[in-house]
Amino acid sequence: MGRIIFYEDRNFQGRSYECMGDCADMSSYMSRCHSCRIESGCWMMYDRPNYMGNQYFFRRGDYADYMAMFGMNDCIRSCRMIPMHRGSFRMRIYERENFGGQMHEMLDDCDNIQDRYRMSHCQSCHVMDGHWLMYEQARYRGKMMYFRPGEYRNFSNMGGTRFMSMRRINDSYF
Repeated sequence: MGRIIFYEDRNFQGRSYECMGDCADMSSYMSRCHSCRIESGCWMMYDRPNYMGNQYFFRRGDYADYMAMFGMNDCIRSCRMIPMHRGSFRMRIYERENFGGQMHEMLDDCDNIQDRYRMSHCQSCHVMDGHWLMYEQARYRGKMMYFRPGEYRNFSNMGGTRFMSMRRINDSYF
């Protein structure tokens, strides 16, 4: 089980709120959040309620001023705990929406789909095993998005991002 403590102000000051699972809207607990201490688990943080907006990956550690660290414009408004996965990782990525175009099955991290697969971008995927982070740029840069097992037919419904690199969320993060 994960555990995170949010603080209203930087450097772990002000009112705090302890969370041990998903929270769709933090506004009922605190009006702002500028620092957090993650005691266990990995988390996705969102700058909008209901797991919407930009996503940020956090793992165990102290984040005295996470907004400056990650270049965030807004504070955290919702969070989702990422369950630990101990097993194989498997995901199929597709060049086009609705599982069209080139398809490649991935079992490990890929820092550049253009270099590895001669694929210009990824617009849909099917995550069979494990939890993954996908990035809009090569070498794990730019906007990121969290994917858990399931079918993702159309990335244009998710802000139109085209992903160029992906990485597994494995035991080393926990």
